[in-house]
Amino acid sequence: MPVNNSIAAFAEEMTAWRRDLHAHPELKFEEFRTSETVAAKLAEWGIEVHRGIAGTGVVGVLRNGDSGRSIGLRADMDALPMPEETGLPHASTIPGKMHACGHDGHTTMLLGAAKYLAETKNFDGTVHFLFQPGEEGGAGARIMIEEGLFERFPCDSVYGIHNDPGLKLGETSVVAGPILAASDGVTITVQGRGGHAARPHMSLDPILAGAQIVVAIQGIVARRVDPLDSAVISLCQFHAGTANNVIPNTATISGTVRTLRPETRDEMQRLITQIATSTAAMYDAEAVVEYRRGYPPTVNHEAETERAALAAAKVMGVEKVIRSRAPAMGAEDFSYMLLERPGCFLKLGQAAADKGEVPVHNTKYDFNDDALPVGASFFAAIVEQELARG
Repeated sequence: MPVNNSIAAFAEEMTAWRRDLHAHPELKFEEFRTSETVAAKLAEWGIEVHRGIAGTGVVGVLRNGDSGRSIGLRADMDALPMPEETGLPHASTIPGKMHACGHDGHTTMLLGAAKYLAETKNFDGTVHFLFQPGEEGGAGARIMIEEGLFERFPCDSVYGIHNDPGLKLGETSVVAGPILAASDGVTITVQGRGGHAARPHMSLDPILAGAQIVVAIQGIVARRVDPLDSAVISLCQFHAGTANNVIPNTATISGTVRTLRPETRDEMQRLITQIATSTAAMYDAEAVVEYRRGYPPTVNHEAETERAALAAAKVMGVEKVIRSRAPAMGAEDFSYMLLERPGCFLKLGQAAADKGEVPVHNTKYDFNDDALPVGASFFAAIVEQELARG
């Protein structure tokens, strides 16, 4: 794997950074220690540091030459509110918090690229290192943008990486178009009329109405979505009642909706609302639907995807760059950056024979440190390619 030799030379140092971050996970917008660590390293390498955007966000600025061109490289920093069960020496030291999605690795890869680029300065233009808080449900990317990210730190294009335990170490998927789904939330409150369980005819049972709503809504994808399109509706919570002999007044249903196309997203909201309200009305109950738009789909730009594939091939070899892959129905808030600037989001393989295969958001997950110099080398390669001298 022809990773950058200079970056490979400090791979052990990167591993130490990553494991330190892993042992000290911080949740969305609480990344105080993490951002302090990032800022200190950037400053140590002579990179201009800006803090406070989206609270705990950090932006490093590295200039060289006078071309006026610019590029943004993004890494997320937050962890998840879940316990760790890896038993590793560098496991989380904070109960109930864990780097189970690999953001510790993403942050370290970008730091590695920053260290290399600050030392070599083999480019002509400006590199913006975007260390983002709050990816896990906090829409940190959107908040950074709303607080003037791209006005303060102009970027001609933006690039990001996410580890992928479903790909082998040394592989990457670089695919144009939609690669991840929009993620929306829905809560349905069914209002009935409570009463004694022995006299159900004197009540309006919200549990019965709610159960029928669940069944009807789960049929939307099977019968109202084009089989060649993609959508997911998962109703994951149903809460009602406090006793086994009392019909409650209300029932609450909540879940998530995933789509790839804006038209399908609009139709999901319309159909869920229509079906919930009309089904509840069949039982003389009332349903109130709260549909919350979350992250938009992650859509890679055609030209920038080609450029990213070219840079990735320089690091991993063209045969390791996967150019066609079905979208996944997970979500990622780098999507907000791609709505504002052209760019590409890559998936970086980390699965090896003895590590890196546990899926993300799992209590036994750990980032494969062997992927650190690969990701850092890609970030360096895309900068040297896009901001090439001359």
